Amino acid sequence: RIWRAPRVKVGGRYRLGDGAVEVMSLRQIELTDITPQLARDSGFEGVVDLLKTAKHGLGDKVYLVDFEYRPDTTF
Repeated sequence: RIWRAPRVKVGGRYRLGDGAVEVMSLRQIELTDITPQLARDSGFEGVVDLLKTAKHGLGDKVYLVDFEYRPDTTF
């Protein structure tokens, strides 16, 4: 994600569909750290596709967020 500041925290759970995603790690990286391989490993066709999803508003800091889906998570 590209934000001004992190919008999630490690260990946080965020609703998604019938479950939630749990943030496993969060670290700031450089835009140049986004490689075609990282984009593919993240489920995108390439860097351009990833950046279309990652950019939100006026943010200028790049964060790599690793998360796991937790089905049927209650809050």
